[in-house]
Order: sequence, then C-alpha cells, then structure tokens
Amino acid sequence: MRLSTKGRYAVTAMMDLAIHDYEGPVTLADISNCQGISLSYLEQLFAKLRKSGLVEGVRGPGGGYRLGKPAGQISIADIIAAVDENIDATRCKGSEDCHGGEKCLTHQLWTDLSKSLYEFLDSLTLASFINRPEVRAVARRQDTMASRIATMFPPRVAIAL
Repeated sequence: MRLSTKGRYAVTAMMDLAIHDYEGPVTLADISNCQGISLSYLEQLFAKLRKSGLVEGVRGPGGGYRLGKPAGQISIADIIAAVDENIDATRCKGSEDCHGGEKCLTHQLWTDLSKSLYEFLDSLTLASFINRPEVRAVARRQDTMASRIATMFPPRVAIAL
C-alpha cells in the first residue's frame, strides 16, 4: 500500500488550513507558499475537498477557503477518501482475485492491515493532530519562513497609465 502525493498533499493542505482557520479564509497561494505545493495542484485537490464538504470557498476581497466542518469532525481518512485515494493494501483492490482469479494466500492479512490502517486514520482528526506541540512548532517555523519570503518577493503591483 502506498499513499500517493495526492493524499499526502491533501492532508498537508488541510492541516495548514485548519491551523490558520481562526484567522479567516486562507488562500491557496498562502498554502502553496507555506507548503511548497503547486498552486494548480492545490486547485484540483480543493475542488474535490469542496465537493466532499470538507472545505468551503469564500469569494471576494479577503476570500479563500475555510474548513467546511469543525476540525474535530474531519478525520485524516475523510481527507484521503475525498481526493479519491484508496486505503487498501491488497494487490487486487479487495476483489479477491489476486492469485489466478482466486484469493491469494495472504489476502486476509492485507485486508486486515487495510482495515486497521483505515481505523487509525479515521480516529485522527485535524483538531487532534494540529494541537500536538511538535506540529505547532513546525507551523510556527513555516509561517516565519513564508513571511520572510513574502517580504523578499513582494507581489507586483500593476501601474495604471
């Protein structure tokens, strides 16, 4: 079983959003700068997260995204499922045809692992994870670094002629 970049980035972006949710809507550009995730990739992920009700968009000046539910009601498994990731360690994707059309010798082992992994990720909410001291320390470091970069490279202002 392998969690792809899609699942990893979705969880990372949602954690960043949850950490800054109290400040108001967060732009994808801010998440992109802080987490080093392509803006176009974030747009694709957030379309799926929005469709699943995990985030909601806020239009207009000061707009961006905010959590669609309280952070304590969003599990890591919810996020991974929202971006079409599959938490399945079997080779056959659960169809039980992994060995010449029949169930393989270790099918139940991988099925049990998949179930345990899902239960573990479903038990972790954004709120429980972002409140860990080590996560908070990393968030502070990233915020400081992102603000330094923003100061070094201010946005270009269009000059009207």
